[in-house]
Amino acid sequence: MKNRVQFQRGLSLAEFMDRYGTEAKCEAALADQRWPSGFVCPRCQDDRHSCFERGQQRLWQCHRCRHQVSLTAGTIFENTKLPLTQWFLAMFFMTQSKNNISALSLKRHLGISYDTAWLLKHKLMAVMGEAEAGRELAVRVEIDDAYLGGARAGKAGRGSENKVPFVAAVETTDDGRPRYVRFDPMPFTRERIDVWANQTLAPTTHALSDALPSFSVLAESVQTHEAIVVGSGRQAAQHPKFRWVNTLISNFKTALSGTYHAFRFAKYARRYFAEYAYRFNRRFDLRSIVASLIHDCVWMLPHDKRMIRLAETHR
Repeated sequence: MKNRVQFQRGLSLAEFMDRYGTEAKCEAALADQRWPSGFVCPRCQDDRHSCFERGQQRLWQCHRCRHQVSLTAGTIFENTKLPLTQWFLAMFFMTQSKNNISALSLKRHLGISYDTAWLLKHKLMAVMGEAEAGRELAVRVEIDDAYLGGARAGKAGRGSENKVPFVAAVETTDDGRPRYVRFDPMPFTRERIDVWANQTLAPTTHALSDALPSFSVLAESVQTHEAIVVGSGRQAAQHPKFRWVNTLISNFKTALSGTYHAFRFAKYARRYFAEYAYRFNRRFDLRSIVASLIHDCVWMLPHDKRMIRLAETHR
């Protein structure tokens, strides 16, 4: 029997171009997501307004406070020099493929410079990270600790200074299938895992983890915690109670190795985690995922190049 999620129709490139193939169509889609019931002034919340053009930019002016705002002001698109059609195409390529797409591939697809493609991709990944930050997992959740990073000389395994430690968590359905995933970079300390559990797991959760001592703190945040001694190596990876968390960790790492020649693990890990989780958690309806990302872009505050390039903190 075919997997309905894997074999769903999705959004074809022809359909995408029909919806978003011109700047006017992109602007209409953006306005619909930003002001679904019509313009509302971001300063005083009044809906009375007029529209006019200044140069090539369309502006909305509030009748009450006289505040003027463009369609992209206050969003992730603010001050962009790229047309919205290229932003929307980047969203399409980043959401419709099972694997990731590199900035180098975006550069070729969009006909822009590598630096512009890198910045565009990271801004969209930042939006995905913001959208996924508040996701709560519930019911039955498989939890495991893992590392992201290339093999280099130095201490291996837990405690390695050369890799990014992260906690992987997968919520499963009653019939044992994965529903949602979270990958969160953090050190494996009781303090950090305690904070993470209180922010991420519903109080009614049944959590399953290996016997890592730091995971014992989970019992204070969830209804039940089952700590299982799984051994090491292949035995641990194939334990039936951790089937999905191990599968998704493996799939994530495979997607990275198959897409990127290199990236800065310690600096941007959270964004790459978010890109995978955003797409996986919305996989049930690929036809609407671009519209979802447009909506999330509207509510993401502007991020300039300096903010995007700042190192993330995981420790």
